[in-house]
Amino acid sequence: MTSAVSRIAAVARLAWPVLVAQLAVIASGVLDTVMAGRYSAVDLAAVGIGASVYFSVFIGLMGVVQALSPIAAQLFGGKQLERIGEETRQTVWLAFGLGVLGVMLLASPEPFLRLAGAPPEVEARTRAYLQGIAWALPAMLLFRVFFALTTAVSRPRAVMAINLVYFAVKIPLNALFIYGALGAPELGGPGCAVATAIASWLIFALAWIYCAKHPFYAPFRIFSRWSWPHLPTLWSHLKLGVPIGLAFFVEVTSFTFMALFLARLGAATSAGHQIASNVTAVLYMFGLAIGNATAVLTAQAIGAGNPTEARRTGLTGIGMMLAISACGGVAIFLGAHRIVFLYTRDPAVQAIAIPLLAYIAFFQLFDTSQVVIVNALRGYKIAFIPMLVYTVALWGIGLGGGYALGLERVEAANAIGLATPMGAAGFWLAGVASLVVAATILFAYFMHVSRRLEAGTI
Repeated sequence: MTSAVSRIAAVARLAWPVLVAQLAVIASGVLDTVMAGRYSAVDLAAVGIGASVYFSVFIGLMGVVQALSPIAAQLFGGKQLERIGEETRQTVWLAFGLGVLGVMLLASPEPFLRLAGAPPEVEARTRAYLQGIAWALPAMLLFRVFFALTTAVSRPRAVMAINLVYFAVKIPLNALFIYGALGAPELGGPGCAVATAIASWLIFALAWIYCAKHPFYAPFRIFSRWSWPHLPTLWSHLKLGVPIGLAFFVEVTSFTFMALFLARLGAATSAGHQIASNVTAVLYMFGLAIGNATAVLTAQAIGAGNPTEARRTGLTGIGMMLAISACGGVAIFLGAHRIVFLYTRDPAVQAIAIPLLAYIAFFQLFDTSQVVIVNALRGYKIAFIPMLVYTVALWGIGLGGGYALGLERVEAANAIGLATPMGAAGFWLAGVASLVVAATILFAYFMHVSRRLEAGTI
């Protein structure tokens, strides 16, 4: 019987390399923002809009590919190693097809540009950025196949190392193509896209060369045979992956639309909201890392025919995240003034951002916890119900309630002491409510599913 301490150690061992890998990706985005901002304000705006569009497309398609992770983890737990190779080959076909679709969407970006409504000079640079970064998408999706495979078989340090290489090569590539160093074309903001495309194909090559050469992967026989697309296998991936992708899309767009709605309240409100979002994003990375580790270990236990261990592993991951986010919430609440001061000296922005961090202290507690719960359910190959919960909670309660509390006068809210419209605070209050609902429902569903599997009724 595995002890609680052993489970905590196992989750931590898998989580910390994924956390470092994710922070490397975030650092790459910050690098693009800083270097484009030094080139010109127009290029900074173009990179901001373009990166948002690219990320929205990528995250939805990536979720479909990510279905390989619980599939491979269950097979790994059940010692069905050669089947992992076949599932991986089929996911490569899926990633290739999704990559072609993504290139078509990003290379003809007019619908996105009309929605953004940017000035003509920003629109032109955004178009160039999107047409450049479109060629990064297939490489990144194919790399995510490696990511899903490698984390599923408990080898996340390889992903961490490759993502750190990605960040390292982005620095000189950005300098080359943004500023025209060493005779390269001076592209400004769109140069970030060219650098991203080159770096993406580089890490794609590194990942699969590593996979082909390392003896650990030999029993999977990934490269020992050729497999044409197998429709039943692809369909099983899509049944799991499409809800995962849609859940990612709902989560990302709920934040995107929140920012768009708040933009009408002025620059200070938008800036205060951005500070709150950045603080949330850092803690969210912990949720993703622990969630990924929890999903993998839960799936491996299910594959090994040990549903009791699967349930206990899921609860361990959830408990770890609750403890970390509770500490983080206290730190945010007590240190709100210092945190905001690190971002800005503007009194108007500080006046908006500091009260928002009180909401963030509670928001991130439920946000990070529900991420781990959702990932634990994915370890059971369950994604459709969580996607429905996300849609109703994040879009319905979060965005709908936020719009009402933040931008409208709501008499029922006024009657209980909430002076509406509340501005940014209304959106974050509704966000807290949406995550309380989502986390509660998802946890109850996790307990229901895990107990039924343990009892042998599913």
